[in-house]
Amino acid sequence: MIRTQIQLTEEQSRKLKAAAARRGISVAELIRQGIDVSLEKEASPSRDELVARALNAAGRFRSSRHDVARRHDRYLGESF
Repeated sequence: MIRTQIQLTEEQSRKLKAAAARRGISVAELIRQGIDVSLEKEASPSRDELVARALNAAGRFRSSRHDVARRHDRYLGESF
């Protein structure tokens, strides 16, 4: 592991110590877990981006079936 030094406000330090004690882990471990969550969120596409991708893909594919909108459950069941 790499040692890193950070500065916290008194309130942040107090809250971190209390949260770590409740969870039975060290403050350092709690900070590492928080960093992992933050980085994972950053790497994952946002909901807005997912919606934009879905809207961009809608209507781009063709099927030989003309009743997919009406019978989509049946076709989906057949594919599984």
